[in-house]
Amino acid sequence: MHRYIFNSRDIAAYIKYFSVPQYLEVSYMQYIFNLGPTVLAVPLTRDFESFKKDVYRELYFLWANGFEDEKSDIACMIERGQLTLVCDQECINLESYMKLITLHLIFTRSLPYANLNFYGLPLQLGIKCDFAIYERNVVLITEALQLKVTDRFGNPFDLNKGVPDELLRLSLSDELKDMLNASADFKQALREAQKEHMRELRENSLKVFGDMNKRRGRTYRSHQSAIMTARSQREKKVGTSLYDGMNINPSSNRQPKGAPDINKANTKGDK
Repeated sequence: MHRYIFNSRDIAAYIKYFSVPQYLEVSYMQYIFNLGPTVLAVPLTRDFESFKKDVYRELYFLWANGFEDEKSDIACMIERGQLTLVCDQECINLESYMKLITLHLIFTRSLPYANLNFYGLPLQLGIKCDFAIYERNVVLITEALQLKVTDRFGNPFDLNKGVPDELLRLSLSDELKDMLNASADFKQALREAQKEHMRELRENSLKVFGDMNKRRGRTYRSHQSAIMTARSQREKKVGTSLYDGMNINPSSNRQPKGAPDINKANTKGDK
């Protein structure tokens, strides 16, 4: 049985298809690189920096070729005239699609399986060969990618008997699962990368907005000081006599305009 080994184009296509955030791209590359020759081509496992450059080069090719996300045509993953490595040439899109599914199971090893209806894939992927040829290629690619196929109840399913029109469960082989379980926890690596990204954003925000907040604080304090000064000046005037500024004879019985007539009030009270 031919066992397929992933290359930099496959990793780049996964990053594009599943819209991996830019700040996590290197973390995904580092994880698959650490898995080594079990899943990655040997020449790519010798130096991480060279591998990273190859992946970024393939990312540019995919972008230039129109492969940007999950809505893109799966045929844009490959160059025109490129030959298949596992499937027949008519089923090259099936090979490309199944590589993405397998990589998703590797990167999200907590995901036990993926549901897939092989019967409807030819229409979705633009495969126009005879259905018998397609069924044979389904068997070839699942074996090459070390995938285990069961029905929706978890019972083993033999694809050599034909492709049914129902959902099947795809999961990694037990051997590949054991290898992934022995490796470092990818989720922990992603959490650390996200924390580092947030720390950098926080530091950059402090550099940009920290001085601005200080300036705003100084401006606010000076403004408050001016308000308090004006208020204190107003408060000094409180309690001044109503007679200030008026030429009134102190011996006169006349009361200022608006003041209550005390004599009349007392007279009414006596009555």
